[in-house]
Parts: sequence; structure tokens; C-alpha cells
Amino acid sequence: MTSITRFRAKLSATGPALGLAAAVLGTAALSADLSLPLNAELTKQSSQGTAVYSAPIAPYAQGLLPSFEIKGRVTKQAYRINAKGLTPQQLLQPIEDSLADAGFEFLFKCEDRFCGGFDFRFATEVLTAPDMFVDLFDYSFLTARGDSGEYVTVLTSRDAVAGYIQIIQVTPEGAALLTTETSAAIKAEPTAPTRNPLKAGSIADRLESIGRAVLSDLTFKTGSSDLGDDDFASLTELAAYLADNPKRTIALVGHTDTVGSLSGNIALSKRRAASVRARLASKYGIDNARMQAEGMGYLSPLTANLTPEGREENRRVEVILLNTE
Repeated sequence: MTSITRFRAKLSATGPALGLAAAVLGTAALSADLSLPLNAELTKQSSQGTAVYSAPIAPYAQGLLPSFEIKGRVTKQAYRINAKGLTPQQLLQPIEDSLADAGFEFLFKCEDRFCGGFDFRFATEVLTAPDMFVDLFDYSFLTARGDSGEYVTVLTSRDAVAGYIQIIQVTPEGAALLTTETSAAIKAEPTAPTRNPLKAGSIADRLESIGRAVLSDLTFKTGSSDLGDDDFASLTELAAYLADNPKRTIALVGHTDTVGSLSGNIALSKRRAASVRARLASKYGIDNARMQAEGMGYLSPLTANLTPEGREENRRVEVILLNTE
């Protein structure tokens, strides 16, 4: 048996359908079971009377995400907090506190790369955009179990303008669905605009400090995934960094806006990343073995796709430092 295995515990929770509790935020009649940040807006809610949900209980490792399979009434909710400046942990904290007050046992908690980063995000269930957004480098996750056999998972993340919360509950027969209300305990205060850390400073500094950087001056031929013929300062700078640090390895990751299908955008973004990889190899002599080329499509935007400017910013190629030491 490998050190990491996929463990499934099937918990029977079938029975009469439970009524879906109202989650109209700001209504005084609701009990304060789960406390959310002030100004949280419910954007998505669904419920299945009898369903199966896999609740993660450990980080993604060796190609597997350890999880419990739980059978019961599955309720999913997504919330948006229209304010800057709240970290994923700050978004999670009031919910975590209210679960602790209700006697829940915390089975698993992690943050972004310690969860398994990209792999964890795509191995666990996430509601679709725009209701839920997950920054692959900036999210928190929690799995908790109640005394009555109910399970709750909470996923929090943020983009440049808002915070996002996903709550999934599995309730057995006779267990009440946890309701939600906003809390004044942590007020979401808008913050002054700051420079995007993915674009601030040299590429070397960004890779060494936050592990990633946007290659913001790249252009591609019209209607093509082929990199333009220009000399791009970002590639010259990246190549110099790799030449000075011969043991460093990187991933080039393409990103798109939300125009078109997900599968088409993932394929296009990967081809563009591969075009950048080919240029670094052919023009600057960087060994292909030190570079990966991947595509995320529109799954990791820097900002909303609601304006032409936002869509343009989201169309990009990033470089990610892969070394762990």
C-alpha cells in the first residue's frame, strides 16, 4: 500500500427530504450558526435530497486526494464579499469560529500550496465561475464534522476586487442545516489600490519572493497562438535569470479571458505557453528540460472579465518558479 491512499467512508444519511434553510443575509430571524463577513452576498445555492460528496481530509499527494465519501442531503452555497483587503484566512475565520462554538471537530485545514495547489483545486468540488473564484496561490480550505454526523467544507479565496466563500454541507436524517448570517466581527474595509505584485519589481525578485510573475509585454500574432516577432524585454530578463541560476526550473502558464469554451481556452493558453517556451529555447538557449508549458484557460483571472480592459489583463502568460529549495 502506498503512503497516501484514497480512503472512502460511506456514511448513510438518507431519509425524508430536509427543507432548504433560507440564507437571506441580513434577516434577523436567522440563527447565527455560521457567521460570515459583513456584506457577504449569496450568489449561488443548490440542494440535493440524496447525493454523495467527497470531503477532502488531507493534502493532494502522489496523484491522489484523500477524502471521505459522505451520503446525505448535499447543500452548496457560494458568497461574494465586494471589498478588497480580506485574506482567505480572514474570510474563513468567523465561519471557523462559529463551527468551533457549535462543537464541530476539525478534520482537515490547509492553505493553497500546502493543500496541493493546482492539483487540490481541481481534484475537489468547486462551484463554477462567476459564483465562485479560486486563486490557485491564495486560498484556504477546511473540513469539519458535527456531533450529529453532519459534515461541512469551506473554501475561501479572493481576486483583485472581492472575496469568495464556498460552503458545502452534508446533513444526515434528523440533522438541521446550518444557517448563515453576516457578522460585524470583521468588517470588510475597502483598501487603496496597490500595485499588482505579479507585475511589480524585476522578474527575478518576483520569482524569488512570491514564486510567480506575469510576462506582461508579450504579444501574439492575430488569430494565432504564435508569439510575435518582437524582442520582448520580459523574456530577455527571464532568460538572464535562468542563465544565472542554472538549477532553477520553471513552468510557463497561459491564461485567457472568458470568451469561448473552457476546453478551447485551456488548449489555446497551453499553446501560447508552449510558444514562449520554444522562444526561450531557440533564441536564448534555455534547456527545454528546465521548462514546462501549461494552460489554465480562464480559471485563474487577475480581475473581472466585465470590461475590455479586464479581459485584456487576464490574457497573459505567467512564469512560475518550481524549485522548493
